[in-house]
Amino acid sequence: MRRVFEDELNDLHVRFSEMGMMVNEAIYKSVKAFINHDKDLAREVIHEDKHINEREVELEKASFEMIALQQPVTTDLRMIVTVMKASSDLERMGDHAVSIAKSTIRVKGETRVPAIEKDIADMAEAVKEMVEQVLDAYVKENDKKHAKSLKKTMASMISQTIFMRSVSMR
Repeated sequence: MRRVFEDELNDLHVRFSEMGMMVNEAIYKSVKAFINHDKDLAREVIHEDKHINEREVELEKASFEMIALQQPVTTDLRMIVTVMKASSDLERMGDHAVSIAKSTIRVKGETRVPAIEKDIADMAEAVKEMVEQVLDAYVKENDKKHAKSLKKTMASMISQTIFMRSVSMR
C-alpha cells in the first residue's frame, strides 16, 4: 500500500513540475509576442492556457484524492498541500501570461516605447530564471525559503525600474 502512495506522490511531483514548465513557456512566449508585435504567438499563448488550467484542476483533484484515500501525515501531507497551493499560483501566472498576450493583440501597431519594452524583456528573462530556480528547488527539496525570497526581490527590483521609467516619460 505504501508503494502505491509513493508512486502517486511521485506522479504528483512530476505533473506539478511539468505545469511549472508549461507556465514558464507561456510567460516567455507572451513577452516574446509583446516585444516582437507577434499576434499569432500571442493567440497561441491564449489558446494553450486551457492546458495550464486543466493541469491545475487535475493536480487539485489528485491531491484531494490522495489526502482522502491515503491519509498522509507530516512531510507527505505538507508536500501535497504545497502542490495544491503552488499549482494555484502557477495557474495565476499563466493567466498573467494570457493578459500580456491579449495586450499584444490590443496594442499592435500603436506607438511603443523601446526602453520600457527592453525592461519588460529583461523582467521576463529574470522571471523565467526565477521560476526555473524555484521549480529546481522544489524538485531537489532545497531551501525553498531562499528561492521564494529571491523571486520576490528580483521581481520587485525590475518592476520598480519599469515603473520609474514609465513615470519619468509622462
